[in-house]
Amino acid sequence: MPPARPPIPPVADPTRFSAARNNFSRFAGSGGDDRKSLGRAVSHYVGSSSGGARTAAARMGSARGAGSRLLGFLSDAVARGATEALRALNLGALAGRPIEEIFLGLADYVCPDGGSIDEGIAREAFIETITDLAGAGIADLDGLTPDQMQTVFELYATNAIEARLCNDIGAKTVTLPSDSREAARVQAQLNDFIRRGVADALTTARAAAAALTPDRVLAFVGRIYEQAFGILQIMGDAEAEGT
Repeated sequence: MPPARPPIPPVADPTRFSAARNNFSRFAGSGGDDRKSLGRAVSHYVGSSSGGARTAAARMGSARGAGSRLLGFLSDAVARGATEALRALNLGALAGRPIEEIFLGLADYVCPDGGSIDEGIAREAFIETITDLAGAGIADLDGLTPDQMQTVFELYATNAIEARLCNDIGAKTVTLPSDSREAARVQAQLNDFIRRGVADALTTARAAAAALTPDRVLAFVGRIYEQAFGILQIMGDAEAEGT
């Protein structure tokens, strides 16, 4: 008698992201003025398309592992100093270098490039985070504070969620305004909207973040993604209603 095999999971509905995509298209077409459509796009993405915050967080895949490795390194840098944290990864030669150079050197550790779309999203988010460091006023890894550690992770989680959302809804097929300033405004508003959700999730978890141990980092990052998606759905509904 052949061994029992698990049932084949149903094929995902290829149209499940349509509502999110259509609303994001309206938001982009407005040059960033149609905030209700932005709210509907994000709310549909989390609720209808992904099946809720927990499932949306599970879709983060490689970005969850990358986020935990980044946060684990940053925690070590705060606790023992950047030089010791880098030596632990056999990257001691990067000690004392500019922070952007250090983070580029960390890229293969934080988000190994395996070639899949999922791993590409995690890596794209990390590279984007490196470019965000200067704007966040973070220039010295040696004097990294707990608040700055949270800011770096907040930037990464925001970029990862944005990259995952844009990949899922097929944002590359969305026509952005031809005016470069309007196109930049559309992208900046989406990033800012997501970052507010991530920041709120991290604020509620501040005590847990302060007591992180290496064996708890992955679970912590997973909870942050789930809480962020839940907050984003609430924010999206409120924006859609104009409240």
